[in-house]
Amino acid sequence: MSEKKIKVTLVRSVIGTKKDHRDTIRGLGLRKINSTSVLVDTPEVRGMIRKVDYLLSVSEA
Repeated sequence: MSEKKIKVTLVRSVIGTKKDHRDTIRGLGLRKINSTSVLVDTPEVRGMIRKVDYLLSVSEA
């Protein structure tokens, strides 16, 4: 059975955000605005997304 994937896109700038939020964005594999990362849908990744959801756009991959 294949793993579920999530596509995460950075839609807002990280300038002016908390350092731990910037670190979380980097941990998700995102760098610049409109950069996209396809990740395995795990509770850990979901928690990271929930923490910085105001900066992201999330969809099924």
